[in-house]
Amino acid sequence: MSSEHLANLLRIGLLGAVPPSPELRARMLHAAQSRLADALRTHNSPETRFDCAYTRIRAVADAALLAQGYRTSTSKPGHHQTTLQCLAHTLGVDPAVIRVLDGLRKQRNLSDYDGEPVTQALLQACLEQAQQLLVLAHAKWPDACTNG
Repeated sequence: MSSEHLANLLRIGLLGAVPPSPELRARMLHAAQSRLADALRTHNSPETRFDCAYTRIRAVADAALLAQGYRTSTSKPGHHQTTLQCLAHTLGVDPAVIRVLDGLRKQRNLSDYDGEPVTQALLQACLEQAQQLLVLAHAKWPDACTNG
């Protein structure tokens, strides 16, 4: 994984440097696991379930950045997009998968800001991506994850 790409994002202000914290990474991954439990509750609306699954994706991406000593600059626009794109350099996520994740990010924005309904297919895609990312995180940091 290329720390050069992350260092470039730091230089242009899209990332900030933070001390790596295994404790914070573990808390983020635990939060990601909790979000999946909420996303799997079928009595929740599709929009709530989608939002929980998307939040899980972002929590894993944030944890992966933290493990490298970075955090997105939330004062800059596009920090969710930056976090997802960094997955190529933090967890080795394939660029094709990152494009799918970015599509889910856009759908989350449409749902949150325009009231766009979430289809069952989009919900299922988001749930699957959230589960796959946590599998990658578990493989990288088995001590920080439990099954979820």
